[in-house]
Amino acid sequence: MTGNSENRIRKKKEADFIILFATLTLVAIGIVMVFSASYYVLHERNDPYLHLRRQVMWAALGMAGMFFFSNVSYWKLKRWTNALLIFSFLLLLAVFVPGLGEEIYGAQRWIRIGGFTGQPSDLAKIALILFAAAYLARRDIRVNRFVEGPLPVMAVMVIFVAVILKQPDLGTAVAIAGTVMVIIFVAGMQLWQLFLIVLAALPAMAYLVFSESYRLQRWLSFLDPWADPLKTGYQVIQSLYAIGSGGLFGIGLGFGRQKMFYLPEPHSDFIYSVIGEELGFIGAVTILLLFFLLFWRGIKVALMAADGYGSLLATGITAMIALQTLMHVGVTTGSLPVTGINLPLISSGGSSLFFTLCSIGILLNISKYADR
Repeated sequence: MTGNSENRIRKKKEADFIILFATLTLVAIGIVMVFSASYYVLHERNDPYLHLRRQVMWAALGMAGMFFFSNVSYWKLKRWTNALLIFSFLLLLAVFVPGLGEEIYGAQRWIRIGGFTGQPSDLAKIALILFAAAYLARRDIRVNRFVEGPLPVMAVMVIFVAVILKQPDLGTAVAIAGTVMVIIFVAGMQLWQLFLIVLAALPAMAYLVFSESYRLQRWLSFLDPWADPLKTGYQVIQSLYAIGSGGLFGIGLGFGRQKMFYLPEPHSDFIYSVIGEELGFIGAVTILLLFFLLFWRGIKVALMAADGYGSLLATGITAMIALQTLMHVGVTTGSLPVTGINLPLISSGGSSLFFTLCSIGILLNISKYADR
C-alpha cells in the first residue's frame, strides 16, 4: 500500500464509540457475573475470590492490549502475519509437549508458561483471520478462482483445525472454520463453490460425531436430553432449569441456585445460564442487545473500511465473536449440542478475554479510517 492509498488511510477519525461502549459494558458485566457464578463453589474451596482476581487481571491486560492495537495502524500488522501464523501453530503443537502442555478434564488444550496458563487456539484465531484477510486482499489474487483464491487459505485452516481437533476441541475448530469461510465468502467466493464446500464438509462432520462415543452421546442428548437426564442430558437440563427459573427479572444477582454444583463450569461454559437465572429474561436479552450493537457496528466498519484488507479483517473479527456468541447461547438454551465454548468478553478465561479484547482493538483501529 503506497502513495495516495497510504495517505488516504492515514486520515484518522475517532474510534467507533458504540463498539467501545458495548465492549466495556460487556467486560464489566462479565467481571460481576464471573464472581457471582464462581463464589459459592470457590467458597467451599476456601478461595472465593480466585476467579474474580483472574478476571480483573486479564481484563486489565486485555484493555491494555485493546488500547495498543487501536493505536497501531492495522496495515502494519501485515508484515507480522506470517510470523504470527507460524508462532501460533508452534504453540498449538506445544500443548502436546510434556512440561509445557497441561491436561484439564481429559483435554490437552492448555499451555503453561511461568504462572500463566492459556489456550494457544485463542491466538490461532487471530493469526488465521490476519492471514486470510491479507492473502485474499492481494490484488494479484482472483478469489472467484478456487485454486488461486480460497484453496490456499482453506488448506492452512484445515491444518490448524486438525491440530485443534486432536486436543480435542470441536467447538473451537468449528468456530475457526466458520470464521475463515465467512472471510472467504465476503472476499468474493462464488455461492456455488461455498455450497459444494459445505456438502463436502458434511461427511467429515458426521465422521467427527460418530468417531468418538462422547460426541455421539452429546448429539443424541441434544435430540432428547430427557432420555438420559442424569448423564448425557444432565448439562442441558440443568441449564434449562437455570434459565427457566429466572422468569422476567431473575431471582437476584448472587442468588442463583443452579451454580451450586448443578451447572458444570457455571463461570465459563454455562455463564449465560447463570445470567438467565439471576438477571432473568431482561438481563439475558440485554446481553444479546449489547452483542448485537457490537456486531452491527463491526459489520458497518467492514462495509465502510478504507481498503479491502481492512474490510476483510473487520469481517473476520466480527464473525469470530458472533459465531462464538451464537454457539455459547445455543448450547446453554439447548439449541445446539453441548460443546465447551466461552461467551466472549463475559466468561471466565484468561487468554480468551485477552485476545478477544486485542482483536477488538484492531477493529477499533480500522474504524478510525473507515468512511463513517
